[in-house]
Amino acid sequence: MSVNVEKRVDPPGESDYATAAWELKERIRSAEGVLRQRRGFFVDAYRRSTAHLLVENDRLVAFASVRRDGYILFLAVHPDHRGRGHAERLIADVAEQHRSVTCHARTTNRSALGFYEHLGFEVIRRIDGYYEDGGDAYYLKLGGESIRERLSGFVGR
Repeated sequence: MSVNVEKRVDPPGESDYATAAWELKERIRSAEGVLRQRRGFFVDAYRRSTAHLLVENDRLVAFASVRRDGYILFLAVHPDHRGRGHAERLIADVAEQHRSVTCHARTTNRSALGFYEHLGFEVIRRIDGYYEDGGDAYYLKLGGESIRERLSGFVGR
């Protein structure tokens, strides 16, 4: 990970990085066809969640928006910054603060599913027609007794 990457947090009610997060999400959506939320939904959910942010030279490179129950609403890493452990670091931060970590992922998003499986997430159930466009999802939960230690190992803490 670059030494210039710093962690920041937008707590619930603050949205210092909401526009940058929306722009990053939209870049990924247009390139990969995932993260397809309407702007109003996204901004509202972002403002009500805690956003864990990774910033490099004042530019947002990754973020995770998380509800107070540990549910990950959004997780995104800038394509030019993938493979550097940013997503693992964000998930580790979430796992340190919550007893349970959950999320949804499209059944067709093999990249996301592989990533979550690698970290120890387990498929709890499939939900047909979960997304606005009729897409199906898996509901995932981070499992394992020593998951915090495993995640800490991924990010070299």
